[in-house]
Amino acid sequence: MRPYSQIKAMLAITKASLKSTFRSPSAVIFSIAFPLIFILVFGFLSSGGNINVNVAIDIKSDTNNVVYAAIKQIPGLKFVQGDTAKINGELSKGRITALIHIQKSGDSLVPYTIQLTSSEAANPQNVQLVKSILNALIGKINEKKYPNAPTIANISNNVQQVPGRVYRTIDFILPGQMGFSLLSAGVFGVAFLFFNLRQQLVLKRFYATPIRRLYIILGEALSRVTFQLITAVIIIGIGHFAFKFTLVHGLTTFLSIMVLSFIALVLFMGFGFIVSGVAKSESTIPPLANLFTLPQFLLAGTFFSIDNFPTWMQPFCKILPLTHFNNAMRDIAFEGNSLMDSWGDISVLFIWIVVVYAAAFKLFKWE
Repeated sequence: MRPYSQIKAMLAITKASLKSTFRSPSAVIFSIAFPLIFILVFGFLSSGGNINVNVAIDIKSDTNNVVYAAIKQIPGLKFVQGDTAKINGELSKGRITALIHIQKSGDSLVPYTIQLTSSEAANPQNVQLVKSILNALIGKINEKKYPNAPTIANISNNVQQVPGRVYRTIDFILPGQMGFSLLSAGVFGVAFLFFNLRQQLVLKRFYATPIRRLYIILGEALSRVTFQLITAVIIIGIGHFAFKFTLVHGLTTFLSIMVLSFIALVLFMGFGFIVSGVAKSESTIPPLANLFTLPQFLLAGTFFSIDNFPTWMQPFCKILPLTHFNNAMRDIAFEGNSLMDSWGDISVLFIWIVVVYAAAFKLFKWE
C-alpha cells in the first residue's frame, strides 16, 4: 500500500480552489477588470507626461536678483534640491520638468536671461506650462517695479534638451494598479475564502483526511498565488503592448516584477488571514479588510505621487507596504533596477511579512 502523499493532496486542493476562483465573477472583477479599467482610462487620456511639475535651479544661476526671489515664491512649482549629478539624473528621467538657469545678459535694457533645460522624458505641455508661469511672473515684476524698462528678463525660446527615456503616465499608473489588484485579492480573497471554509465546515471535513493543516493552507494559498500571477501577466501585457508601459530590460525586467509581485502577494495574503480570523460574520469582513486596504489605496502612491500630500503625512505614507511595492516596481520597470538595487523597499516588505504572519498565527482560527 502506497503511503499517503501530502504533496498530491495539497496540489488537489490547489487545483479545485483555482477552478473555483476562475468561476468567481467577483474574483475576476476585482483582480483583472477593475485595475484594467483604470489602465484603459489613463492610457487613453494621455500618451505621456510627468506626474508633477518639478523644477530645479541651476547651481550656476545668479541668485542675487529679484527674478530668482520671485521664482522661489511661485506656489505652482516644486523645487528639487541636490548636486549636479542628482539633478541631471532626475532631469533625464523626467522627474524634473525643467532646469532653470538665471544669468546676467550684459544688456542694460534686459538685465537677465532665463534658460530652460529639459529632456525627452518630460511632458512638452509641462515645459510650456513652466514657460507660461515664468512669463507671467516677469510681467508682474515689470508692472510693479520696472514700468519704464522693456523687461527685467527674457526667457530663451530655445529649450535645451538632454537625452532621456520617455516617461508616460502609464509608467506611473500601471504599478499602482498592479498593487491595487494584489492587495485587493490578497486581503479580500483570502479573508472570504477561509472564513467560508470554516463556516461551511470544509476545514473540519479536511480533518477526516490524512492531510496536515499546513498543506491545506499551502494548497489554498498556491491557488490564489497562481491566479494572481496570471492576472499580473495580463495587466503587464496589456499595459506594455497597448500603451507602451516601459520594461527597460524586457524579459529580465518582467521576471523581476513577477518575483516582486509574488513577495507582495504573500504579504497581502497575511492581512487576509488576520481578517478571516478576527471576523465574527461574513458581513464584518469588508469593513475589517478596508482597515488594511483603504489607507494604502489612498496614501501609498497608487493613483498619484505621495509628494502631493502634506509633509507631515508623508512619513506615514512611507511606512505602508504598498508604498514600497509601488516604488520598487516603478524603479524596476522604468529605471531598470534589479531586485538587489531595490533591496531597501523589498526588505521593508519582508519586515512586514514577519510582523503580519506573527499576528496571523495568533489570530487565525480553524473552527
